Amino acid sequence: MHRQRVIVRTLGLATAVALAATACGTQKTENAGSAPTAPSASAAVPSPESSPSSDNKPAGESSPSPSASAASASPSASASASSSPSASPSVKAVMANGDDSEQVRELQARLKQLKLMSVAPTGFYGSKTTAAVKSFQSRNGLTASGSVDAETWKKIQGLTKKPTADELRPPTVNEVDAPDPRCMTGRVMCISKESRTLAWMIDGKVVSTMDVRFGSENTPTREGVFNVGWKAKEWTSTIYHTPMPYAMFFSGGQAVHYSADFAARGYSGASHGCVNVRDKAKLSKLFDDVKVGDKVVVYW
Repeated sequence: MHRQRVIVRTLGLATAVALAATACGTQKTENAGSAPTAPSASAAVPSPESSPSSDNKPAGESSPSPSASAASASPSASASASSSPSASPSVKAVMANGDDSEQVRELQARLKQLKLMSVAPTGFYGSKTTAAVKSFQSRNGLTASGSVDAETWKKIQGLTKKPTADELRPPTVNEVDAPDPRCMTGRVMCISKESRTLAWMIDGKVVSTMDVRFGSENTPTREGVFNVGWKAKEWTSTIYHTPMPYAMFFSGGQAVHYSADFAARGYSGASHGCVNVRDKAKLSKLFDDVKVGDKVVVYW
């Protein structure tokens, strides 16, 4: 009897592994693993020396105001900013790690003009912006603090031009890769694993683009030329029981679909093989445009 239970458990595990390769859902363990835990009080306001891991704004977290930063730096955490004088820096920072504003977005666009940032502006001042500012300051004989003081900002503005609307808000955070030759004819969802982007193309012309995320090493997104087999505006994974809105199935259980987890956690997570999209508005329009039978190309 004991041997029969062992055999049943083994067969059940093998079946689950086989099914995981053909269906999608949010994968909870990729890179760092589970979703980030709530930051401790000491980590709530990051400094240039202990910067966040990316320049994507943390999900559900508001940016600390300059007054809150000053209060955290005060010798007495319980004293108010008005009653307890904080340390007075020689030059007040205009922008610093943890800020979230349109001015930060402009800073990032100007740093990209200077080839000091490769990602699109997000408006959130994180580790990538800090590193780019430090590099600029070092090259121009300024104190490499990673924060933008008045002198640094004036220098950056003098060496760059006012960013255009497209520079401030490009269609994707990731730069779109050159289309695969197989994407140049007909109606195609052209999906690059290299640039992590999806380009909706008609007769060789790009109509829209969006950032995408793929499966992990254990449940990879298949590469090749496929066709949209069927669509479902509202769908839930029958294996992982996770929502898959605007699903467009192209290879068995693998589909292009919206992922709330991707929108919240970015690339710290992964799918179980599907192509995740985090811009729901863009995907909604794409879902309406794509027809059953349209081509899907997934390539490196």
